[in-house]
Amino acid sequence: MSEQRNYKQPPPSGSARNILLTLAFGMIGASLLLAQVDGQPEADSLISSASASANRSPLIAPPVELTRLVLPGWLERDTTTPRSPMRPANDVRPPSGWVEVTVKSGQTFSTLVEGLGMPRGDWAAVLALKGDAGRLSRIRVGDTLRFKMQNQRLAGMEYALDELTTLHISRADDGLQAKTQTASVEHRQTFATGQIDSSLFAAGLDAGLTNRLIMEMAEIFGYQIDFALELRRGDRFTVLFEEIYKDGKRLREGRILAAEFINQNRRLQAFRHEDSDGRGAYYTAKGEALKTGFRRTPLDFARISSHFNPNRRHPILNTIRAHKGVDYGASTGTPIRATGDGRIKHRGVMGGYGQTVVVQHNGGIDTLYAHMSRYRSGLRVGSRVSQGQVIGYVGATGLATAPHLHYEFRINGVHKNPVTVALPRATPLQASQVAKWSPQVQLWLAEIEQINARQLAMKNGADLPN
Repeated sequence: MSEQRNYKQPPPSGSARNILLTLAFGMIGASLLLAQVDGQPEADSLISSASASANRSPLIAPPVELTRLVLPGWLERDTTTPRSPMRPANDVRPPSGWVEVTVKSGQTFSTLVEGLGMPRGDWAAVLALKGDAGRLSRIRVGDTLRFKMQNQRLAGMEYALDELTTLHISRADDGLQAKTQTASVEHRQTFATGQIDSSLFAAGLDAGLTNRLIMEMAEIFGYQIDFALELRRGDRFTVLFEEIYKDGKRLREGRILAAEFINQNRRLQAFRHEDSDGRGAYYTAKGEALKTGFRRTPLDFARISSHFNPNRRHPILNTIRAHKGVDYGASTGTPIRATGDGRIKHRGVMGGYGQTVVVQHNGGIDTLYAHMSRYRSGLRVGSRVSQGQVIGYVGATGLATAPHLHYEFRINGVHKNPVTVALPRATPLQASQVAKWSPQVQLWLAEIEQINARQLAMKNGADLPN
């Protein structure tokens, strides 16, 4: 009959404690060697940690537990694929046999591939290929290229031209051939909503919009709202926009699909419509164009520092002198945009206006932009400009006490108040276009209403609607 016994591990004797310390310090020695290789000055902490652990526990811990206790986190790593100290940091060699290299400063395609051992005949043949392969002669610092070599010859190559397109080079029976592939992307719809507390820009950032989307929203509603004059605390906006995904990874934000802006209790809505060529513009739900023949203001974000006033006292001349335009205060270098399509009639110094551009538009309309610090390069008298195109930059040339833009709007030579003058609208959509587009607009409208209802419920602490 067998006898069952309940064994307990006895407390370590003095010799056992010595064995424990010997094991611990032996492992520290190995760790110190690793610390020297990786450049980690942690010897003191290793020794003190091991000594304290050995003296603290009355039982001999299993070796695996001791290892976890002594070794710091930076040593607990996968050692099944050791890193070669001779391999460059930007040279990644996947198991498939491909070599990935990042372009460094001063490198050209030829110097890059010669460093990989590619024969001159191969890289010269690559540069001789037509189409997008020609961009290899203009590679830039930070670009990534992948190569596959077989028997010291180029078997394949990949070069990302942008976030969606990749150049593939492969070897065929008759030599090297190149083709460009475009990755499929996914468009996901999302939204942002916010309330104006200080500025449109600050509210947009708080809502999670990027700088580009904020500027796009300002452009969409800039024909109905003068953001320098009419924006009020408490105004609200809701924006539906796309996000672009590739292989499940977000690349960037896409286009604004629909938006609503409530300005001083005035509800404005915009919906994107694309024509047969894929060009998009924004309209009301009835197909009326939001875009007018002219932008209301020539600056994206600015404040009016002096209004249109025929009886204003000039700040420098100290005489009653009509102010026949509007002054927008802005920092030097702020881009100035043409408010409508036209042709440059004047570009140069114009007396007290300083450096000035005058644009001539259809219908006997001229617009004037004064006190510029400099002009947009490439533009001269006779150049055509489009609405929203940058034509110069804010400055303080001429009779100006501070950097600002002086803007005038003239019809047949008569000055009009740029803030209140009636601006002609662009062409609306045809009835047949509205009929095809309306179902999508109704979906966007329902989503905006649902978002607004949820925001209101959250604000009031009520149950959220389903």
